[in-house]
Amino acid sequence: MTAILGAGISGLAAGHYLLRKTPNLPFTIYEATDRIGGWIRSERCLEHGFVFEAGPRTIRPKGPAASNTLQLIEELGLAEEVYSISSNHTAARNRMIYAKGKLNLLPNSLGGVLKTVPPFTKPLYFAAFRDLLAGRSETALNDESMYSFVERRFGKEIADYAVSSMLCGICAGNAKEISVKFLMKDLFEREQRHGGVILGLLKEALQNRKKKQPQSDKKSPRSQPTGLAERAKAENWSIYSIRGGLQTLPEMLAANLRAKGVSIVTGTRFEELTFGRDHVVLRVDGKEQQLQQLVSSIPSYKLAKHVQKQHPQLATVLSSIPFVDVCVINLQYRKPDLLKQDGFGFLVPPIENLPILGVIFDSCCFDMEDNTVLTVMMGGAWFEKWFGTNPSEEHLLEVALENVKKILHIEQRPDSYKVNLLRKCIPQYTVGHQDRVKAIRDYVEQHRLPIVLCGASYDGVGVNDVILSARTNVEKMAP
Repeated sequence: MTAILGAGISGLAAGHYLLRKTPNLPFTIYEATDRIGGWIRSERCLEHGFVFEAGPRTIRPKGPAASNTLQLIEELGLAEEVYSISSNHTAARNRMIYAKGKLNLLPNSLGGVLKTVPPFTKPLYFAAFRDLLAGRSETALNDESMYSFVERRFGKEIADYAVSSMLCGICAGNAKEISVKFLMKDLFEREQRHGGVILGLLKEALQNRKKKQPQSDKKSPRSQPTGLAERAKAENWSIYSIRGGLQTLPEMLAANLRAKGVSIVTGTRFEELTFGRDHVVLRVDGKEQQLQQLVSSIPSYKLAKHVQKQHPQLATVLSSIPFVDVCVINLQYRKPDLLKQDGFGFLVPPIENLPILGVIFDSCCFDMEDNTVLTVMMGGAWFEKWFGTNPSEEHLLEVALENVKKILHIEQRPDSYKVNLLRKCIPQYTVGHQDRVKAIRDYVEQHRLPIVLCGASYDGVGVNDVILSARTNVEKMAP
């Protein structure tokens, strides 16, 4: 008997891959809340033709993790429900940051890199030259913050405006704390191997060119994209979503699992976890059951509470992964042309000292009929600084509207809105994160604990990351 803790996207994906690995193995998925999907939450306002997303709303189609997600979508029969934005769409090309009192369009072409574009005071190619001249770090580094790495190699402006705002969008985090080795591993390793990022890119491009077989255009079956991945490449997708909102994905995962006999129990109380020599005893809602293996997709800090008694050392490391609170406010206006700018939205670097992380222009990205729909993101690593510990929904809404008015010059009140206060929703991959995760998994292996860990706490915050985390770790389970 096996059980999975958590029915967010990683827990449900773990169920999907577990069922594929061992079709006859009975298992149950336990979820503490009254719904499945975790932080993926779509509120469908079908009468007026728009969707509010409280969590992630789009998925990127490029890379191995992305191909895995596209394959999963096909397996669930959702291929025809996918709708995409191509790389030449304005929402893909026009990304902005709010800095120095105005919205600034980030360069999206070679021409933009060759000239001075606000808020930068020099053309961006200067940053590339700086990296080429910087050389390798004087001391061998095991890890470094994103901010420190980028400032050292590309300059303070790139660190302050480009990278710091990007991390506000990725993980609502502080670039001065987030690990470059974990979040941007390729950049970190290029400096370690080649002495610089740009130099590393050039050397790798040259090596890849030499490796190519000029006489053959044939690709190996492994590298040849199929189905949705092939379509994404052919149509040059930048991002995509699913009709009815991204929540459709966990809903279909759950429906598929239930149709194959998997029990998904919501509203459960996870009370105790006791490890034996070759089993684990799980107590849920006052009832104990003995399991051969347990898959945990719940946040690391929640799991820590249940292993503290037997394995305090493991609990300490699990608890050391910090999480932040984010407020997501959805706004809908029954007027289609309120925005003077067309694009994906904008991010706000921390140097601007504003309470918002950024605003997404949902109605520019996807069809929302005759509505302007925005999503305001606030707080993150700076939540308590701006809002204290227990802000009211009214205050959060007013702060969002005040900044929408200030930056986007939208003065009218929204026709509808939704305030989502998401407590401890995003793990922070602070410097040393990779080593912490290794220590956690090494401890589990050394003590032969029959538990598998997956999800955002360990392997990345994106939808692609957590789905691949589920697959990778479930496939490592003993048969």
